[in-house]
Amino acid sequence: MPWNKNRVTSRLGIKYPIVQGPLGGLASQRLTAAVSNYGGLGSFGAHGLKPQAIREVIGELRSITDKPFAINLWVSMEDDGAFVSDAKAFERSLAHISGHITTLGGKPPVFTPYSAIRFEDQARVIIDEKVPVFSFIYGLPPNEILDECRRMGIILIGGATTVDEAKALADAGVDLVVASGFEAGGHRGSFLRCSDDSLNGTMALVPQVSDAISLPVIAAGGIADGRGIVAALALGAEGVQMGTIFLPCKESGASERHRYAILSGGAAVTALTRGFTGRLARGIENQLMVELNAPETSILPYPLQRQLIRNLTSIAESSGHDELIPMWSGQSANLAKSTDISEILDSLVQSVSEIAGRVMLWGENG
Repeated sequence: MPWNKNRVTSRLGIKYPIVQGPLGGLASQRLTAAVSNYGGLGSFGAHGLKPQAIREVIGELRSITDKPFAINLWVSMEDDGAFVSDAKAFERSLAHISGHITTLGGKPPVFTPYSAIRFEDQARVIIDEKVPVFSFIYGLPPNEILDECRRMGIILIGGATTVDEAKALADAGVDLVVASGFEAGGHRGSFLRCSDDSLNGTMALVPQVSDAISLPVIAAGGIADGRGIVAALALGAEGVQMGTIFLPCKESGASERHRYAILSGGAAVTALTRGFTGRLARGIENQLMVELNAPETSILPYPLQRQLIRNLTSIAESSGHDELIPMWSGQSANLAKSTDISEILDSLVQSVSEIAGRVMLWGENG
């Protein structure tokens, strides 16, 4: 059977078992639609958007693709303490970046209490709009939401960073599970144990998840070329999720400096940090990350830290100070070579087919 004919492609109604990572705040409708139009599954990370904005994104996606696509949300929208974090905590965290802000000509922000976006309100839009695929991380949606999605024919994809999380997703009745290794860029979405205790590599995680559940598994984390796809399939996955490889594309929501950093080898060293958002995530190691990872640094709960750092990001990007810009990236970023979506996908499909053919020939020859 061809490598691209399996339960993932059949269940999702796509040609190739390649899922574009949701990319959170770097998502774009054009990138999502382009991957879907090619035959993969484009995904749009909408966790930071209000319900009406999500509705508008869905409408635009439907205007540029008639293929299946996914909307991705975070079940856990804030950390403990976000609602009670006060001005004193804000000032302690601001002190670590206020010097950079003023040096670049900006004005330090002032404290405002946290105003939440409810996951349930976001999910209601996905249900009302009958989105083809609903993917999520950082937990399990309430049973009533899962049940309603199933009644509407919405395919459910849950993210897991441990075997136990994959089992919990399977028990909840999702359709597919993304097994995400710590090599992945950005946030991975641990929910049964803290993220520090859920740092499993893709090669270790995928075969264990594949053995533990009967659902189709999609491998994520450090996969950026045909070799990685073949390896994931050999480990028991039936599809892959890839994010960093698409960031340099002009259609992505990444800044020009972020794209250049990945293509020029500037992402050779990545590291984990809570300093950019308040939740553990992988990005390019730079001055800002090193400073925020220092033991004495005060970090606000998610998403307060994310909102705080954005005050520096906006002026650092406009003034070209890459060392002060959070740039998400997986560990295989140096394998990203192209800015053209079709060229990337063509290369992946051709490479996997060639490698799979060589493996079959090797097997036939003993």
